[in-house]
Amino acid sequence: MRMRTGKLTAMMLVRNEADRYLTQTLDDLNRYVDAFVIVDDASTDRTVEICASYDKVEKLIALKEHGFHNEVQLRKLCWRETTATDAEWILALDADEIFEERMKTEIDGLLRREDVDAWAFPLYDFWGSTEYYRSDRLWRAHEHHGVFLLRNKPFEEQWRETPVHCGRIPSNVMQTFRVEKSDIRLKHYGWANRNEHAAKFERYMKADGEGKYGSLEQYYSILDPNPNLVKWEERHVR
Repeated sequence: MRMRTGKLTAMMLVRNEADRYLTQTLDDLNRYVDAFVIVDDASTDRTVEICASYDKVEKLIALKEHGFHNEVQLRKLCWRETTATDAEWILALDADEIFEERMKTEIDGLLRREDVDAWAFPLYDFWGSTEYYRSDRLWRAHEHHGVFLLRNKPFEEQWRETPVHCGRIPSNVMQTFRVEKSDIRLKHYGWANRNEHAAKFERYMKADGEGKYGSLEQYYSILDPNPNLVKWEERHVR
C-alpha cells in the first residue's frame, strides 16, 4: 500500500537520448514518481517524442538552440521550471541514471522523514557495460554521497557559475538543507558504452581544455584502455 504524503517530481535535462537509456530511465522512474519536468536541449532525434509519450510528464520544454556551452543556464532553467510546480519533493536525475530496485520500496519512507530536507546517495559510474563500474582514485563518486532528492522549498540559491560541472541543483544545498545520507545506490550509465568515450573526451576538452572547472587527469583517463572495474552486485530489496 502506498503511504506517500507529498508529490514527488523527477527533474531532467536531456539531449539526444533516444538511442541511449532514456526509455529505460523513464520507465523505471514512472513506477514511483508522480510527475516529470523535462527540459530538452534542442535534440535532433526522437527524444522529445519519447518524453511526450509519458502521461506523467507535467512540463516538457523543448529548446530550439543547443546550449551545452552554457550548461549552468540550462540547469537553472530546469530547476526554475520544476520548483514552480506544486511538487513537495524533487528528484534530480539525468537520462542515464537509474536507482537500484530498493528505491521503489524505500522512497516513501525517505519522503516521510520530517527531519530531513535532502537525501544524498552514492553514484556508481558504469564503464564499458552495465555490469561493471569503475573504481580508482579518479573515479570514486561511489565512495561519497551527492544530493539527488530534496524538498521543494524557497531559499537563497547559489550556483556554480561554470560552463561545465556546474551541478544540477544549487551549490549551497548541502550548507542550507538538513541533509541525510542513504546507502541506496544510483547507477550512472553515462560511460557504459565505450563507443561514446572518445566523443565525450573531445567534448570535455573543447569545453574545458585547460582544466579550469574539472580535472585534466580525469579527462584523459576517459581514454584509459584498462581501467579498474568492479562487478556490480544486485542487493535484495528490503
